[in-house]
Amino acid sequence: MTDLPSVSLALDDQLCFKLYAASRAVTRAYKPMLDQLGLTYPQYLVMLVLWEWHACAPHLPTVKALGERLLLDSGTLTPLLKRLEQLALIKRRRSAADEREVHLSLSEAGQALRDRVQPLKARLLCDSGVDLSHADALRQGLDQLLRQIRALL
Repeated sequence: MTDLPSVSLALDDQLCFKLYAASRAVTRAYKPMLDQLGLTYPQYLVMLVLWEWHACAPHLPTVKALGERLLLDSGTLTPLLKRLEQLALIKRRRSAADEREVHLSLSEAGQALRDRVQPLKARLLCDSGVDLSHADALRQGLDQLLRQIRALL
């Protein structure tokens, strides 16, 4: 039998805890900006993808494709999308070819919201004092970690 390395169980040594705590802190930092926009953080993530798609639409901008992009299932997405539709930010329509498929698009209000986000996001970054090159390196490291973990699943 091979010797397994000794693993610390101290909370401060846990990468999972650091990721969890950092995620919560970032979400809290975004809250004032999102309150001004009338969005929750998960709704904001949906809007980010739809703004991307508006600029360069995928072949099928569907709920399924959105779920794959955000790593969320349709049960989580459906209430988010219903609320964004109630806010008149997005449009959902069933595919004529396959009723199970729901296509997504931005409304005019949803497109216009993007222009309000730009200055708020810039101010958030400036106010945070985060070194942008450090943040970019961290993002790249997290991308690699996510790819490796997803390859195991």
